This record gives sequence, structure tokens and C-alpha cells, in this order.
Amino acid sequence: MGKTLVVGAGGVSHAAVHKMAMNSDIFTDITLASRTKSKCDAIAAAVKERTGIEIKTAALDAYKVADTVALIKDTGAELLVNLALPYQDLVLMDACLEAGCHYLDTANYEPEDVAKFEYHWQWAYQDRFKEAGLTAILGSGFDPGVTSVFATWLKKHKLETIRQIDILDANGGSNDQEFATNFNPEINLREVLAEVRHWENGAWQTSPAMTTKVEYNFPAIGLKNMYKMYHEELESLTTHFPEIERARFWMTFGDAYIMHAKVLENVGMTRIDPVMHDGKEIIPIQFLKTLLPDPGDLGAETKGKACIGDIATGQAKDGSGEKTYYIYNICDHEECYAEVGSQAVSYTTGVPAMIGAAQVLKGNWVQPGVWNMEQLDPDNFMDMLNAHGLPWQVHELDGPVKF
Repeated sequence: MGKTLVVGAGGVSHAAVHKMAMNSDIFTDITLASRTKSKCDAIAAAVKERTGIEIKTAALDAYKVADTVALIKDTGAELLVNLALPYQDLVLMDACLEAGCHYLDTANYEPEDVAKFEYHWQWAYQDRFKEAGLTAILGSGFDPGVTSVFATWLKKHKLETIRQIDILDANGGSNDQEFATNFNPEINLREVLAEVRHWENGAWQTSPAMTTKVEYNFPAIGLKNMYKMYHEELESLTTHFPEIERARFWMTFGDAYIMHAKVLENVGMTRIDPVMHDGKEIIPIQFLKTLLPDPGDLGAETKGKACIGDIATGQAKDGSGEKTYYIYNICDHEECYAEVGSQAVSYTTGVPAMIGAAQVLKGNWVQPGVWNMEQLDPDNFMDMLNAHGLPWQVHELDGPVKF
């Protein structure tokens, strides 16, 4: 195996395709496709300059299943890596089933007209992928993705059970922009402004967006305000690790980001329903996206570090009672840009996409059906994180988190 079709040509794709080219013994043939072929060509040129590896490019409307099927067959791709918008997950899964191709993505499906991201739409494909003898890997980014693998590694090597888990995502990076999101603005704002959900005592607890704030001292970054949010790995982790009593997700934001996001929401610029403007129908958040900086263009001016990881508490495997571990990665924006021309947020999603794809191509994760990352053996994935730019560390804490 080794023939890979990558769909999507944003910042994450830029990082992922560079890392695939740097592992040409695994990724022997790479095709990059997007609606805008010129974006693919620009990434291909950058890859050629940095690595000497040539990748193929193609124009593709990912919403058209027949077109994707034709491209899979034309390229001979054995694996489709979906780095496009999450709205396209289901049609790309349909194409893989029709063409006989394995599938991997970095974010779960959400309908374009409803700000709701859940796994049930993709989990419904389980029997179809099993019957076809094909593998679908869901959420092979960092969060979701590495954060789920971190939890599985802890369960395999440190903890017999996980009673509670907190996922902490801190971006200590800064740039010269008044307001910029660190990944696709449309997806970012839909997530940030969504109703907060966390799992506790056997049920989902809800609260308004951006209302629960905690100051936390992050390794290599320092004190940052983090806000409780909903994120999709909470759904999959509590489903596959049913002993979890509480699961929460936290992300850091500066005061200026919160102020801008709230103002944009209050004036209607984050609406996802159509409105009439000057006799034409537009989606406000999509118009807003065209005005905001492209996160993929911010690598050269972004400085600082990101720190993402899990704090998990549970019964120790050695019978020594309850233990708490903090497992995390620290990633430097400038180092990422020097290596692949991406800032750390794109890098921390693109590298795990490459590593997850490598697990499929190497045969480690080839198991018919639809799988979340925490359901798969973590060890080779964790080894590859250390070897390919996302080294991790784990420390025992004095006890469960106080927040």
C-alpha cells in the first residue's frame, strides 16, 4: 500500500502533505485534490522545493460522489485522507464505499445548515464499511485525534480505568492581526459559539458558550484563561470508555478574541442561515470568512507555543490506588514554520493526519468498520509522534484537578 488521495488544500493539508512527502517510503504516491486546483499546485510546488518529492494535483468538487469515485479509480488510491470541510465527510465516505477505498478524516461531520457536530451520522456507516471490508478512521487530528490516543495510551500503560478526563488546548501563539482564528474561521466560530456540553454523572450538562473560565498555568506557556467548550471527542470517549464519570474540554482564548467573537455574534455576522443582501442571498458567516485572515497565511508572523493534552484520573494498573496523569505535547510555531511552512495549529492537525494515515498504510489499523482513535492500538502512533515533530511527555500529578 502507499497510494494516497488527499482532499482539501488548506493549512492542515499543507502541513500533512509535506509530512507525507517526508515519509515517501510509506506514502509512495500522493495526489492532492481540491475544488481550487491552483491551491493544490501551490502546495505541490512548496513540497517539491522542500523535499524534492513530486505530488500529483487534481481539481475536485468533493460534493459530487461520482467525481470522487472516478478520481480514486484514476489514481489507484488505497486511502482517501479527508482534509476538506467537515460538511463533506459523508459524501466522501460514500465515495470510498463505492470505489473500494479506505477513509480517514480529522473532524466529525456537521450539517452545513445546523451548528451541530456529532458522530452518530458517521457511526451509522459501521456495517457498510464492515461489509465492504474497508476501514474508516474518524478524527485523526490533534483534538480530536491525539487527545484520544493519549487517553488510550494511559489506559494501556498507566490506568486500569479513567474516572475523569479534562482535555486542555492552549495556544500561546501571537501574530500582528487584530482578530484572526487559528483554523478555518467558519468552523472555528461555529464551534466556539456553540452551546457548551460536558459529560458528568451519566448525562450531558449544558451551559452557554464562553461562560465558564478558568486560569491555568500551562507548561512552556504560563498562565492563560481557558474556557469550557463542547468538542466531539467527549462524545466518543464517553461512549467507548463508559466508566468515565466526567469529561470536559477546555480551550484558551484572549480577551480580544472573546470580545470580537461576541460582537460578531451580536450583530449577526456568525449566522449560518441565508439572508438577503442587495438582492442576493448570502450566508453571513461565509461572507465573514472572506474578510478574515486565512490561518494558513499566518505562519510567518506567528510566534510562541501551543500545548495540548489530557489530564486523566483513575485507578492505577499496579494496584496502588487512584492516580492522576497529565500527558501533553508542546509545539513551537516558529519551528513548525521553519520545517513545513505552517503555524503550529495546522501542524498539530496535519502531522497526526499523516501518522493516522501511515497506520492504515502500514496495516496497523486496517480493520473493517468505522473507528474512533481511542478504539485503536496507540503504541506505534505514539512512537511516530515522537519521531515526526510532536514529542509528548507524561507526568504524575499530586491529585485530580481542582477546577
